[in-house]
Amino acid sequence: MIDATPSVFDASLSKPGAGIDAFVDRHAPGTMHTYYGSGKVALRDGLAGLVEPGENVVVPAYLSPAVVEPLHELGLESRYYAIEASLAPDFDDLEARIDDDTAAVMSVNYFGFPQPGLDRIAALTDEYDCYHIDDNAHSPLSVHEGTLLGTHGDLGITTLRKLLPVPDGAVLYRTGETVNEWFSPSSLAGRSDRIATTDCRFVATSVAESVLQISPSLHRSVEAVLADGADDSSSVDPVNRYEAAKVPMSKCSAVVADAADPDAIRTVRRENFRVWQRVLDDREDVTPLYEHLPAGISPYEFPVRATDSDSFRAELGNLGVVGAHSWPTLREAVREDGTYETSVRLADNLVALPVHQGIEPSAIEAVGDRLPK
Repeated sequence: MIDATPSVFDASLSKPGAGIDAFVDRHAPGTMHTYYGSGKVALRDGLAGLVEPGENVVVPAYLSPAVVEPLHELGLESRYYAIEASLAPDFDDLEARIDDDTAAVMSVNYFGFPQPGLDRIAALTDEYDCYHIDDNAHSPLSVHEGTLLGTHGDLGITTLRKLLPVPDGAVLYRTGETVNEWFSPSSLAGRSDRIATTDCRFVATSVAESVLQISPSLHRSVEAVLADGADDSSSVDPVNRYEAAKVPMSKCSAVVADAADPDAIRTVRRENFRVWQRVLDDREDVTPLYEHLPAGISPYEFPVRATDSDSFRAELGNLGVVGAHSWPTLREAVREDGTYETSVRLADNLVALPVHQGIEPSAIEAVGDRLPK
């Protein structure tokens, strides 16, 4: 079975002297970084000293709903800009949404790849004297042309929960002098120094999932019970998701982050990405979102555009790929606005396949042997 996330018992969590801190220090020397329980809270803290209520932040329309909740908590308006099929901004639309009250523009590094046009976004934010937020929630280990993704802007975030088998965890990057000067961390910053109930629950669930690997159908049933039917991103209110994320980084997450081997994890993810490329190469109804895997990129998933995304996900599920899913769930305001047609089409057609370090390449190859060509 190919699950959505790696197990806490993976062998890639055992190299002495590795860990996320050492990786950041190696690839972003001099960049200030602070741990949080969630990237959304990290974003709120990073912006809090820089903005005033009534200002606005311009963000891509192709985005999960909860990402803008910290902006709303700060009294900021979220303005959506259209994107191209390549996931690059529609720069005419983006620039038209910037005004004298724009505090920041957000770029998003989708699926671990740099958003096309990062340099142009940086030039725009310089021209209009606003901040550049580099949202790198999807891949903490991606390095693009020598720069760690998440550190291209004045501030950036990355999410460890999308990389490691942990209950929470995120990092706030601060690269600009003004950002560092006005940064005042809240009580939710940092790493917890004690084991909490959520840590115990997470490890217990990980043990259960390891046992259930032998039965995909049983795994899905137990997963539904554990989630109590409310953990799906399409059914959980974004405000509640944001509020639930307001915790410091857990002790469990800190231990795993310190023990992780980032280079080994990136190597396995890249290999699994390439295997999916080979496996799906002959499918006429499936088109990879990325044809190439540049050096230094640690993919979050293998995203494809499917002619019939529901049927394709069902087909994969029947073969034991329970981690395939659509992304993201868009806000209704985006879905109802024709300006964002490309974002809606992508959200409806995209299927993301897992490539995490807990997957053996042979498991993906076995799925490929059974998939219709």
